[in-house]
Amino acid sequence: MSVKSRKNSKKISNKKADAPFDAALWKKAADIAAGYKLVIQKEPGVGYLGRSIELPMVMADGKTVPLCAEATLEAQTTAVATMLEKGQNPPLASSSDKRSAQVNVRLTEEEKLRLEEAAQRQGFRGISDYVRSAALKEAS
Repeated sequence: MSVKSRKNSKKISNKKADAPFDAALWKKAADIAAGYKLVIQKEPGVGYLGRSIELPMVMADGKTVPLCAEATLEAQTTAVATMLEKGQNPPLASSSDKRSAQVNVRLTEEEKLRLEEAAQRQGFRGISDYVRSAALKEAS
């Protein structure tokens, strides 16, 4: 590989994660992710590991709490931007409107298991968040 090729490949590998996204979409994703509640835990050998309540499967690490928070917010923003780009609705911030109304739905054990698995695959905290998101998406 020539020196020029190495320089070009270095530029590509140093590209920010937000480069593939439209600027307006990235801003919307950043605004949504900024409302998510971060959970940062000390991890031996890593430093700190961060995730959010809303997207628990999207994680990042850092040597310090501020570095971990910054990396986690960028990872969350990337995940939300990807969801928006695919036409999906990202989870609402846990701090958004207080939910006071309740709807009860009876399920078979098999239906409950299928919903739990689907919720987990998509990064939801549980069935209620998953069902609420899917139902609201369908209703809009």
